[in-house]
Amino acid sequence: MAELVYKPVIRLALGAFKALDLKLDVRGQEHVPATGGCVVAINHVSYLDFALAGVPFWYAHRRLVRFMAKHEVFSHPIAGPLMRGMRHIPVDRSAGAGSYRHAVQALKAGELVGVFPEATVSRSFCLQPFKSGAARMAAEADVPALPVIIWGSQRILTKGRPRNLRAARGTPVSIMIGEPIPTADLKDAQTGTQLLADAMAKLLADAQRDYPPPPPGESPWWLPAHMGGCAPTLEAVAREQAALRDKK
Repeated sequence: MAELVYKPVIRLALGAFKALDLKLDVRGQEHVPATGGCVVAINHVSYLDFALAGVPFWYAHRRLVRFMAKHEVFSHPIAGPLMRGMRHIPVDRSAGAGSYRHAVQALKAGELVGVFPEATVSRSFCLQPFKSGAARMAAEADVPALPVIIWGSQRILTKGRPRNLRAARGTPVSIMIGEPIPTADLKDAQTGTQLLADAMAKLLADAQRDYPPPPPGESPWWLPAHMGGCAPTLEAVAREQAALRDKK
């Protein structure tokens, strides 16, 4: 099927990244599969992670990732037609079985399916507890899972921060791809999910270690609390979420 929407959108996104002079540091591109289905598991620190996570796959083998995204995005008057045209997968959290089946079918057909195991943007910029869906769908479709980490994108556009593209110019962004986790290691959903979380935690630590420090005088709002930053801790975010659930 001709990709009449996805390929032009990729070129537009790459042009936008160039216009912003983003300093993309892509590592582990050799782990990108040339063919076949694969679950692409990505951490989530910004609203740009969808676009950034696809870059190594396009650069390596001109492959396209079908991302799983909340169904509200597909209802947006501008984003909706684009998401459908790129054949991304809508996720209705109140009825997730259909989305899961859709993803498994895509994987069996040889597609790359992008999943955010944390299910939402992390305000702590740490890895949140993982859902088991990524490991389960990889096991059911008999495909590997590929851990991917993005770091630095939270400085450009993230939850709870005003948009300031001028300040975002020249931002370094790290994209790190780890070794694929074979299907055999994902058969048990709990064990497979932990393996995926451990692999992504190591990649994240590597990305953070090698990332440039904050410029002098800049507030480290985009750094996790354990690294001396101003982001809320995982525990503080969990308490806020629990309080919101109690109000409903």
